[in-house]
Formats: sequence, structure tokens, C-alpha cells
Amino acid sequence: MSDDSATVHEADLSQPEDQAATLHLLNAYAMDPMGDGKPLSETARREVVPGLRAHPTTLVFLATCGGQPVGLAICFRGFSTFAARPLINISDYFVLPGHRGTGIGRALLEAIEQRGRKLGCCRLTLEVQEHNHHAKRVYAAAGFSQAVYVAEAGGSLYLTKSLS
Repeated sequence: MSDDSATVHEADLSQPEDQAATLHLLNAYAMDPMGDGKPLSETARREVVPGLRAHPTTLVFLATCGGQPVGLAICFRGFSTFAARPLINISDYFVLPGHRGTGIGRALLEAIEQRGRKLGCCRLTLEVQEHNHHAKRVYAAAGFSQAVYVAEAGGSLYLTKSLS
């Protein structure tokens, strides 16, 4: 998938170029204030690509502009028990700051949606930082909204518990 400024492809993590692009962009995302605010640890840098390759549901999408990696989406296939169909969770989604607002993020989301439709997925899911207003606008424009399954139950919240 492409637009005037970017090309998006599903990464092949057996290829060194896609491995390097994934690691470069993931580290940039980790350093971003809306990421983790610090670079990936040496352990993460060493183990993330092999870990993604070994994980059976990994989907990675890379956006390039002028041959340079500028956007990343790391996703995992999951399963909706109520719909009895697969889904795709967008775990990491990032566009380099100098390329934001150019349609690259939209192109990444369109590529993920296209792949999800081919896989017969019932939905795409993601989490977003509460104060990441730019990303929230991008997601809303692409049709994402807070999950509400039964109005009386309220909106869905994403919770976490560290095991380390």
C-alpha cells in the first residue's frame, strides 16, 4: 500500500534490512515521550527481533519514504471468543516525528486493516496513552473508538500488571 509520500509493506523479519528497520524504529518509539521515554535496553535490542520472529502471531508493517524507514506497526493476531473470529491487536505504532501529518500513519493503519480483512478478522484493537492527542485523532479518523460492549457496563479500559 502506498500514498504520495510513503510505501507500506509487511516486514519479513528473516531479512536483515527489515530487521534493522524494525529495531531502529522501535528504539525511536521507545525514546519518544509517548513511548517509554528512554532507549531500549541492550537486552531488548538483542532479543526483540528473534522474539518477534519466534512468536507465531507476529505481524510487522514498515513504512518507508525515499527508501528510509519512517513508520512501524507491530501487531499480533488474537482471537475474539464472543465473535469466534480472529482479531489483530496493534501493539506498537510509531511514525518518526518529522514524518507525522503526512499520511504515513493512515497508510500503516490501512495496511493493517487490509491484512485483517484478508485474515477474516472481526476487529482491530490498540491501546493509546491518555494524553497522546495526536495519535488519538489519527485513530479516530481511521474509525477507532473506545470499546463499549454493553452501555450499562461502561467503556473498556486497558489494564496491566507487571510480572517482572
